[in-house]
Amino acid sequence: MKAAYIEEFGGPEVIKYGELLTPKPGPCEVLVRVKAVSVNHLDVWVRRGIYKNLPMPHVLGSDIAGVVEEVGPGVKNVKPGQKVLINPGTSCGVCEACLSGRDNLCKEYKILGEHVWGGYAEYVRVPSANVLPYPEGLTWVEAAAVPLTFLTAWHAVVTKGQIKQGETVLVMSGGGGVGSAAVQIAKLFNAYVITTVGSDWKVEKAYELGADLVINWRKEDIEKVIREKVGRVDLVIDHTGQEHTQRLINVTKWGGRIVMYGATSGYRAQIDLRHIFYRQVSLIGSTMGSKGELFNVVRLVEKRKLRPVVYKVLPLEQAREAHRLLESFSPFGKVVLEVDG
Repeated sequence: MKAAYIEEFGGPEVIKYGELLTPKPGPCEVLVRVKAVSVNHLDVWVRRGIYKNLPMPHVLGSDIAGVVEEVGPGVKNVKPGQKVLINPGTSCGVCEACLSGRDNLCKEYKILGEHVWGGYAEYVRVPSANVLPYPEGLTWVEAAAVPLTFLTAWHAVVTKGQIKQGETVLVMSGGGGVGSAAVQIAKLFNAYVITTVGSDWKVEKAYELGADLVINWRKEDIEKVIREKVGRVDLVIDHTGQEHTQRLINVTKWGGRIVMYGATSGYRAQIDLRHIFYRQVSLIGSTMGSKGELFNVVRLVEKRKLRPVVYKVLPLEQAREAHRLLESFSPFGKVVLEVDG
């Protein structure tokens, strides 16, 4: 099969395009012919080498839409020829966390494209439990822009953030994949949504998405603008990490929550702990979400209550260029690779 893959860690130039063996589905597995796969910053981090012992060659790509090509023994929930969306998180399926509907807490939890081969290829092999109904009415490209980002955003905003009707919510990086999803999800709860972007042209895009207040953090002081416009916020959704952590704590209300699903600016944040215990601010970690949560997300996408935001579409052989785009922080929304249009 044709695939975009890496055999070493490094910059976008290490991504190769060529032939790899087509995987065969085992028991309770399905082989999916990939139609489109979106690109995430997770792909960039894996390519750079966050897992030094990752077996090579490795195929990146977590967000996959396609058609079931073949099913392995024991598969009953899907048939060859069926259009599907793939849930990117895999787990053992039998531990207490999995059976409690908290499979993203499973000790064997893995993400397609991160720990195992993903979708930068003509075919991908996945557990049948990871197959989702295809959201009708969406193109392959739009569908591929849904799974990881919307699941991560839903888990952060709703499950971990416990958003309530009418709250004031700050979403950092509203132009990113997860950020653009989080803005929309917060608006489902009639929240007053503040978001940040890194360039002027993204400001209007964020307003079109539904944000109530947009801050260009490269030109404006996030903390100053929020304190002047709204005072403090109930909930913060953040992936930026050390660069803004103390500012985010400062603008959070007494008893407010800060949900962190990443740390793109660095892991070693210095904070004033007095704000945490005296004002009873909660710092909450969040990664991905459960398989069950994504079913709800897909229904909302199908009903057009949530919509994937696509910035650019490229062919699979231009995976290097897709990574360069992400590393430039220039997109508003998702970059998607077409595999078999």
